[in-house]
Amino acid sequence: MADIAPTTLPPRPQAPLLDADFLARLEQLEIISRKIHAARNKGERQSRRKGESAEFADYRNYVSGDDIRHIDWNIYARLDRLFLKLFLEEEELNVSFLLDVSGSMDSGEPQKARYAKRVAAALAYIGLCNYDRVNLYAYAESVVASRNGLRSRRNLPQLLKFLEDAPLGGGSNFVAAARQFALRHTQKGVCVVISDLFDKHGFQQGLPFLLGRNLDVYVLQVLSPQEMEPELAGDLKLVDVEDEDVAEVTISKPLLAKYKANLQAYCESIRDYCNQRGISYLLTATTHPFEQLVLTYLRARGLVR
Repeated sequence: MADIAPTTLPPRPQAPLLDADFLARLEQLEIISRKIHAARNKGERQSRRKGESAEFADYRNYVSGDDIRHIDWNIYARLDRLFLKLFLEEEELNVSFLLDVSGSMDSGEPQKARYAKRVAAALAYIGLCNYDRVNLYAYAESVVASRNGLRSRRNLPQLLKFLEDAPLGGGSNFVAAARQFALRHTQKGVCVVISDLFDKHGFQQGLPFLLGRNLDVYVLQVLSPQEMEPELAGDLKLVDVEDEDVAEVTISKPLLAKYKANLQAYCESIRDYCNQRGISYLLTATTHPFEQLVLTYLRARGLVR
């Protein structure tokens, strides 16, 4: 009898990061900065400062040295006094993402990295629709990939390609990545950090680099259900997916209870650290519908409206 070669099925293609129906819903939203910033270049958002956009705001008396092109000559003809026309200045909002692509994100079911990329894609697309300047940084031990200055929805293919191609693996060092980001990216605006926050170098020490740039900072901690409610028992050898550290443990109910208590205490410490510094923090599991996270929870936190 002839040998029959086993049939190898191709891997099932992943669903797109964003589908057409959800894209249409995102187009109705905008990202909000809690602070009014003056950007280097004129953008699409109105600020409270007076500038030279097309929308009239007010008048003031002309003083020597003002640009005579802004004098309202119709008022001068009627009142024989010089008044300067003031306009609402438009400013550009920079929306930046620090996306964790370290080895620990390449785990969980559903996978943490995939969930994080979908959230980043949705929020970045909102920025593109509003002509914000979108900046993407993927990091592990340091910033491993970046894509800056995306504007308008025609850049959606570039956005999605960057996120799909962002490599997964390696250790996590948010402090180093945040330092690199702060050196490269000096513009003010909004910065969204998406990570599981499992970092042996310490996560909190990286946040001052972002706060030092006077950014509106949002921290989204993404965990898998296996991390939040592990179902383990017996004698196990645990291997760290990032640095391959090995620990041999006997899993028991008291040990699982201690693990959950430690995880809760860790997440609460991050939440308290963020709250004390005006940083918005949100914890989510990958089983939570990411559409609801964007449309409901992040809207309630004031990131989108």
